[in-house]
Amino acid sequence: MKFGPVPVRLAKGAILAHSVTHGSGRLRKGTCLGDDEIALLQVAGLDTVTVARLDADDLDEDAAALAVAQALVPDPVAAGLVLKPVGTGRVNIVAQGAGVLRVAVAQIDALNAVDPAITCATLHDFMRLDPGGMVATVKIIAYGVARRAVDAACAAGRGGLRVAAPVLASASLIQTWVDPAADGQKGLAVTAARLDRLGVALHDGGMVPHTIDALAQAVTQAKGDLVLILTGSATSDLHDTAPEALRRAGGQVVHFGMPVDPGNLLFIGRLGARAVIGLPGCAKSPALNGADWVLERVVCGLDVSAADIMGMGVGGLLKEIPTRPRPRRHGESATPD
Repeated sequence: MKFGPVPVRLAKGAILAHSVTHGSGRLRKGTCLGDDEIALLQVAGLDTVTVARLDADDLDEDAAALAVAQALVPDPVAAGLVLKPVGTGRVNIVAQGAGVLRVAVAQIDALNAVDPAITCATLHDFMRLDPGGMVATVKIIAYGVARRAVDAACAAGRGGLRVAAPVLASASLIQTWVDPAADGQKGLAVTAARLDRLGVALHDGGMVPHTIDALAQAVTQAKGDLVLILTGSATSDLHDTAPEALRRAGGQVVHFGMPVDPGNLLFIGRLGARAVIGLPGCAKSPALNGADWVLERVVCGLDVSAADIMGMGVGGLLKEIPTRPRPRRHGESATPD
């Protein structure tokens, strides 16, 4: 592509690089200059104009953006994504429905390394999505780019984006009480709202005493595709009440603790084919916490291993929840994690 000022009389067929105001209006940048546009520029008294002129082997910005977007999402229905109409060298990519975004990070990095004019910006891998939410944008930042560069970018990024849609339909929440006066309504409402965003129905597994036997029985009787446990007293050890109750019910604990704050005191396990998540106390707040990251992945059918959780530390310092109005300092008491 050639770019720069040229005499107006020689600008026919070129792309206007910068918007120009004339007597009867405005010629917008990106306009392909024909006879009428040349006449308007001359009437405006311009002798030269800055333009871009594509070479024979260049693709214009819209064709290049569309090609890259279609490579990233070759089957939109299967990927759970929608490509919006191309314009000004940009294609926005949005989610068809709720779910968790999967980004092939190395592929996106490779795509962006092909040519500075070819760019793709995405949300973070594993981010929860709402229907219609923006996932990524492909933008060509020049009026044209070499076809070979577009081909290389397409090859690098092919199939690099998809949405993992929810696969679980229901969950059961079991809460324990230390104080017999506790009613558990706050935890129930907040958890129902979290699950509703992913189209998951919540069954109330009831309030039981904070003992191993009572909780084990409730876990055994839970009906949901996913079992959630929210205890009245924080789980502070791998062999505390809730993990031991899961073992007594015939399940296993996969991992306890996570490098996410708030959310440190989470545990995850299994009961047969079902996942069991021991929620940290901060899950009683609607604010983002580590439990959200685990819950969303499990609901969307993604395996969450001990290694996955231990790898969440970078970026795991989350916004302070409302009940913790300022960061912890030495000697301060803290809400349950």
